[in-house]
Amino acid sequence: MLGDQPAADPLDRPASVTEERSPTWLPSPLHPVVDVATLNFRSITGFLERRSLARATKAVPRTLRFVGRSLISGEVDAAVPRPALTLGLAAQVALDEAILAMVMTPSRFPTSGDYDRVSHELAESLAMYRRMGWVSEPAAYHREPPPLGPADVVTSEGRSLGTRYERIEFDSGFVPHPGEPGSDRWWSFAANHRAAATVLRHPGEPRPWVIGIHGFCMGFPVADFRGLHVETLHKDLGLNVILPVLPLHGSRRVTLISGEPFLSFELMNAVHGLTQSIWDIRRIISWLRQQGAPGISVYGVSLGGYIASLLAGLQEGLDAVVAGIPVSDFPALFHAHSPRDIRARAIEHRILGGTAEEIYQVVSPFSFAPKVPKGRRFIFAGYADRVATPGQAQRLYEHWEQPEISWYAGDHVGYLWSRQVREFLKMSLGGTSVPVDVLQG
Repeated sequence: MLGDQPAADPLDRPASVTEERSPTWLPSPLHPVVDVATLNFRSITGFLERRSLARATKAVPRTLRFVGRSLISGEVDAAVPRPALTLGLAAQVALDEAILAMVMTPSRFPTSGDYDRVSHELAESLAMYRRMGWVSEPAAYHREPPPLGPADVVTSEGRSLGTRYERIEFDSGFVPHPGEPGSDRWWSFAANHRAAATVLRHPGEPRPWVIGIHGFCMGFPVADFRGLHVETLHKDLGLNVILPVLPLHGSRRVTLISGEPFLSFELMNAVHGLTQSIWDIRRIISWLRQQGAPGISVYGVSLGGYIASLLAGLQEGLDAVVAGIPVSDFPALFHAHSPRDIRARAIEHRILGGTAEEIYQVVSPFSFAPKVPKGRRFIFAGYADRVATPGQAQRLYEHWEQPEISWYAGDHVGYLWSRQVREFLKMSLGGTSVPVDVLQG
């Protein structure tokens, strides 16, 4: 991404890459002992490489590299000063690195045919986007969705973590642009056609609402209540809360892992997913306004932070926006976290390094001036975030003209137990000023 990333292990590559770049191993008559030992080593490491826990051990050298760089250079990212290094902070870095190592399973790496197919699809997309003028005018790419009326919504009830909630469902109504590459694949995800949201509202007079946008792999009340600090929002601040289920997540998932196809090597999936996310949330906003909502704010974490940032540049009339541990540049994220061989081949096939970056302008927060006043824009991020690195939040901070930002000493998931983050949320969404010590940690 924008900060330094550890070099990818040479074993982090799909089998097809290994076969193309290294000929089939044959024992050498000159060094039979060495060759047999090498063959056994490769067999063992190949076996271990397919085991998530074994891959997680890569977190140790990567954590040490992070700590060493912080001690030597005084920085954890190009533009972010380092926090005080503690054993707890190192443990959080190790957790992030372990998660990254475990999800980088070779079985999910692209095959040789994937590079050609994705490259062709992106090239067609870019030609269409240029022809339609969307690259130069990204706002024109996003269509105004129809209002969501009471007759469009089906309501039910549920309970999670001891909390009763209301659930709404409605037909999303989103379809990609006619002829847009990847649209047939996106439309084939039938479960995704039905949008949903979890609702927590107070009885009595109308109250302000906050739209909580969950992160990747979430989309279930049991995860979203904790992951979005719903108790703080609903009970402590007294806000009504609505939690949309993002495309391909939760009840809309099409694989065992919530959201899995949303962020994959099929890069057009993320374009369609981000666009549909904005479409669905704008429909929800129209529904809230029909019910007399006196105010609407938006708060998202990780992938949800990206969507909240994008929404802030497209939607009029929001009271506040909070981007937590935000991703802000997906091509840069893919570039940073891809193993070295995959990254090189993606650039070779003109997937990364120009094409994707230009296409993603239509769904980039950087393509839009925020419509939310500067004093109502807020960001929180972790100094030691190895998933959405500090540089991602820093870029959004600069694009948003340096609004209030709170840096906590933790990793990507460290915000969950950070008192500093909870207090920052209370003050940003509660409408009060934010003390300097909370902003700076």
